[in-house]
Amino acid sequence: MIITLTANPSIDRTVVLTEPLERGAVHRLASVGTQAAGKGVNISRAAVAAGEPTLAVLPAAEHDPYVQGLVADQVPVRPVPPAGGVRINLAITEPDGTTTKLNSPGDTVGPADLELLGSALVEAARGCGHDDWVVMAGSVPPGTPADWYAGLVRDLRELRSSDGQGGHGPRVAVDTSDAPLAALVAGLPGSAPHLVKPNSDELASLTGADPLALEGDPAATVAAATSLVERGIESVLATLGGEGAVLVTADGAWHATPPPTEVVSTVGAGDSSLFGFLLGERRGLGPADRLALAVAYGSAAAGLPGTTIPLPAQVDPTQVRVRQLHTTS
Repeated sequence: MIITLTANPSIDRTVVLTEPLERGAVHRLASVGTQAAGKGVNISRAAVAAGEPTLAVLPAAEHDPYVQGLVADQVPVRPVPPAGGVRINLAITEPDGTTTKLNSPGDTVGPADLELLGSALVEAARGCGHDDWVVMAGSVPPGTPADWYAGLVRDLRELRSSDGQGGHGPRVAVDTSDAPLAALVAGLPGSAPHLVKPNSDELASLTGADPLALEGDPAATVAAATSLVERGIESVLATLGGEGAVLVTADGAWHATPPPTEVVSTVGAGDSSLFGFLLGERRGLGPADRLALAVAYGSAAAGLPGTTIPLPAQVDPTQVRVRQLHTTS
């Protein structure tokens, strides 16, 4: 089971241009697409496509068109009473795949809203086993304390030890940015999830590194990610755009480069990468193969329009090159 939390869900509207974006100009659109989305929801969509059990926990009214759209797409969903309506995000994609995103913040939440949502997530995770995952993904709505994700990680870690034996309960992955990511790292090791998936900008924000340097130098990425592993996070999956991804664990580090890909839209590529890694974990693959599957999923998503999530038949990890950078002694 992969349980996802999308605290700030969105309706994603993607417009595809016939020519490069020019400020102040009038553009004709090649296409317009709309989809119920959000990072956690994207991962649940990928799970459904791959035949993996999943549940998407999110704030929305039960009969909201957003929820009904997910139900129609056969995505299992647990809606929690929201503080307001579902926000709308706009993505503008140019012919070369360059994507400009205009994300709205969402409605402001209060402590009662967050308590309902957090409790629903923990209850959904209760009874899950070591092979199951809880994924907290994306931004948080206005009014959310920066350390809210960190607190939920602690709550979920308590499920693993509540039977007095330890090692049970779901594992936890977090994919977020800005203040929630900084607060998560500030709370280490007590707030340590089993997996984080920063991109180069997010990893740089935690270490003071240059994000362009991280993308161009896997060794620099390994050094930055290792600092997080040393503070209690089991695995760091750092996505580097067209340069692939780096995986760092206590056992070693690996770098994967994607196959040549005609980029159509980068929206949802990181979410697909994270799902590919989790799928590899659930299948019992080794680190290199998990990383290859992650990069294959991300590359396949980048070659599809809008927030389209790739089907398993569109994903080919054999086209991904993985090299081991070092092992621990």
